[in-house]
Amino acid sequence: MFAKATHVGFAQRVVATLVASAMVLWSIGLYTTAQAANLTLISDTLSDSDLSVTSGHTIAFTIPTASTLGAASTFTITFPAGFTGVNTVTGGDITVTVNGGAAAQDSLTAVGEVLTLSLDTTANATEEVVVAIADGKITNPGTTGSYEIAVVTPTDTGKTRVAIIDNVLVTAVVETTFNFTITGLATSTAINGTSTTGSTTPTEIPFGVLTAGQIKTLAQRLNVTTNAKNGFVVTVEQDGNLQSSTGADIDGFADGAYDDTPAAWANPSNSLLDENTYGHWGLTTEDGNLQGATDFTAANTWVSASTTPRVVMAHNGPSDGTTFTVDSTGDDVGQTDIGYQIEITPLQEAADDYNTTLTYIATPTF
Repeated sequence: MFAKATHVGFAQRVVATLVASAMVLWSIGLYTTAQAANLTLISDTLSDSDLSVTSGHTIAFTIPTASTLGAASTFTITFPAGFTGVNTVTGGDITVTVNGGAAAQDSLTAVGEVLTLSLDTTANATEEVVVAIADGKITNPGTTGSYEIAVVTPTDTGKTRVAIIDNVLVTAVVETTFNFTITGLATSTAINGTSTTGSTTPTEIPFGVLTAGQIKTLAQRLNVTTNAKNGFVVTVEQDGNLQSSTGADIDGFADGAYDDTPAAWANPSNSLLDENTYGHWGLTTEDGNLQGATDFTAANTWVSASTTPRVVMAHNGPSDGTTFTVDSTGDDVGQTDIGYQIEITPLQEAADDYNTTLTYIATPTF
């Protein structure tokens, strides 16, 4: 038996192919799909990433090429489980910008963990939309972790993440410092409008032999270095009048009145029947700001040395041990000079052992 060759022409093969294709399409249906694009540069910046605290959210995203977010078109922002308070957000809690310009909200609903918004402004391709949610509304989860936030527009989607973590406590210790020194000063040292007539040491103020009608002035320098936040105060007090073993004494300025308001120097009044007027001594300071105590605001003014502490130096913050002013009109931050002045009359009782002890007390306030 022989097979008979059958010749099929090209046109017949084309027709057959089209018929077959039509049958396939008829059986499965012809369809197309529209692929949603990804929002780009999407982020959520928190104002606080700590656990269980309220935080502001600044959610930014860029419309992809060939897409738009039309005016009045709704889009959603969905927070994951763990964030609370989303449903309390109102239009007044949100500000929106499109391409850097303010955009008003057409609508806002907050249900569960989803915000649904529409704007009065169209966001075109490559333009950035920023939705800022004020702090005080949405509370962060109480568990550390990475949390996904989704933004969905009618045509595009995007997801970003935020990290919720414990705050980092930074601690440090600065050791306290406080140094107080007393230095003697030489003859002819300027001191609050006058000058010294002799020299001192850190532990001695030697007036020497006193002559009636002759003023003697001596001084010491005080230096304070501290990192005390609230500064320091230095006071001085005597353990009693300048007194001799005979019981005679040289009283406090002026004429034994123990003045505590600075006043110009005055000579002892030398009243025969009042031994308080035979001689007196006093002190002055070049620190013009005693932080609440009575200031020595004028040159050559004095108060009495006293068994009551007198403030002679003060500052309300850290000091460097060197900064000072040249007179009593300014604040001596770290250094000042204290002057002591004495004068007697011919009636002052004779004795060769007048003495008293001065005590400086320096107190920092940290």
